Amino acid sequence: MHVEAIIASHPQMRGRADAALVGCVEACFDCAQACAVCADACLSEENVADLRRCIRLDQDCADICLATGAIASRRSATDETAMRAILQACVDMCRACEKECRRHAKHHEHCRICADVCKECEGACRRAMGSAH
Repeated sequence: MHVEAIIASHPQMRGRADAALVGCVEACFDCAQACAVCADACLSEENVADLRRCIRLDQDCADICLATGAIASRRSATDETAMRAILQACVDMCRACEKECRRHAKHHEHCRICADVCKECEGACRRAMGSAH
């Protein structure tokens, strides 16, 4: 990804990109992709009805992560209070999705991978909240 280079090139960043912010953006886009694939893989499983909650959480998490990654990339007008709320929503969604995917991880490798990626994204968003300015 080119997140660090493009954020550092922003006039307000003056050649610097906050490592926690860069990590958050990258983790959010990675998580969105993992959740989208996991939802699609769940739809291909024979026991789709048992995976209904997982599919919905995957889809919701993918949407929140995409929005968070996009908003965190725009530093020129994002209000700090709003940014913290968005990051917290992403933390909460990633935690819920990770928990649900973990329930299916023994039987579905895609759920195990998605759970791991959600946990990483949750941590990245927490670190970004700690460095938001």
